[in-house]
Amino acid sequence: MVDGSKLSNEYINVIGAGLAGSEAAWLIASMGIKVRLYEMKAIRKSDAHKSENFGELVCSNSLRAASIENAIGLLKEELRRLDSLIMKAADATMVPAGGALAVDRDEFSSYITNAIRNNPNIEVIDKEITSIPTDAITIVATGPLTDGLLYDDILNYVNGKDLHFFDAAAPIVKYDSIDMTKAFKASRYGKGGDDYINCPMNKEEYLAFYRELINAEQADVKGFDKLVVFEGCMPIEVMAKRGEDTMRFGPLKPVGLVDPRTGEEPYACLQLRQDDRGKTMYNLVGFQTRLKWPEQKRVFGMIPGLENAEYYRMGVMHRNTYLCSPEVLTEQYSLREHPSIYFAGQITGVEGYIESTASGYLAAFYAAMQFKGINPVITPDSETVIGAMAQYVSDSSIKKFVPMNANFGIVKPIGIKFKGKTAKKDKNLAIANRALEQIDRFAEYVNTIKN
Repeated sequence: MVDGSKLSNEYINVIGAGLAGSEAAWLIASMGIKVRLYEMKAIRKSDAHKSENFGELVCSNSLRAASIENAIGLLKEELRRLDSLIMKAADATMVPAGGALAVDRDEFSSYITNAIRNNPNIEVIDKEITSIPTDAITIVATGPLTDGLLYDDILNYVNGKDLHFFDAAAPIVKYDSIDMTKAFKASRYGKGGDDYINCPMNKEEYLAFYRELINAEQADVKGFDKLVVFEGCMPIEVMAKRGEDTMRFGPLKPVGLVDPRTGEEPYACLQLRQDDRGKTMYNLVGFQTRLKWPEQKRVFGMIPGLENAEYYRMGVMHRNTYLCSPEVLTEQYSLREHPSIYFAGQITGVEGYIESTASGYLAAFYAAMQFKGINPVITPDSETVIGAMAQYVSDSSIKKFVPMNANFGIVKPIGIKFKGKTAKKDKNLAIANRALEQIDRFAEYVNTIKN
């Protein structure tokens, strides 16, 4: 265990160079503190990772809603104002995605990697860590695929209190293999121009696809007796089994789309989102899956336009592990019983790319304050999304903890009643403006510490 009296006064350790770890290392370095950033990819990759670059996006290339009227959009703006590295990378590598922020995932990861490796305050150490270092303040940002000896060591620090669920990634197809005589380009309700490729289905085509999907052969999930699926990234075949029309109210919803061949709204419609800046790769939106690869080609090939689709990447499924954070973490993302050890990213139970980034930022801020011996006088609270998430994962009153995306439900109510057709929009904007006022004060405070 950690002896607080023997911690280094020269550097902070960050384990893992995903979104949370990269954000954490960047902020700490910007505060003039040396960082030892450990990343194992050069030695061994997880089952889900393919690239050696930092900040690799495994599931989707979408960072979700862009507008501050949405909680995740507001969180992005909070991070922008806090000079987030991840948001700099996202804004620099964005691709068209209607009302969402999506990125060229290779350019995005390259941007982060170059920034980290060229920062003089960050020493990148290509090494697989098998136990939490006790030589310095440490941020563990090893992600939801943490395994092996490090996983066992973490369990020792949290008294064996870990949880897990299963996550899945959608397939990516080659643009020139999509039959555009059957598909068409458009965004829902015309928002965003022709940002999406749409594959419309009539009722007969949809029902035939549905029947094959629910009976398709799935890949085995080994090592676990019970399959727990995160609702926000549900495999399409699991969704389909909830009812014949479930997909038509989810990823195959046709509303807001008009098939130019018929002039009418299709019975169901799959959307494909641009995955790279060169427009050569498109992912099947909402089609996370654990079907066996030959079954993916067969069943998804029943969708008009994808009959002869060629795949850059098949859909995959993997285990995500997260802590029972309300029992072990503080609002600062540090262990209650070991305050020099911090956790960040999805392993804390925040769910999503930007949410992971935000946890990395706050964990780094508090770790840097501990390193400098400063008791911070301004911190974000539950009036902000970044602060509300920290409070959620550390709320000891929560009896059934589950991974959580950013949402306004965890943000402190505004206390103002709005009326009329725009009431919801007006309320969300009021919440956003209140949050950003606080974030601006916090950003100014952080800058004084940097300088």
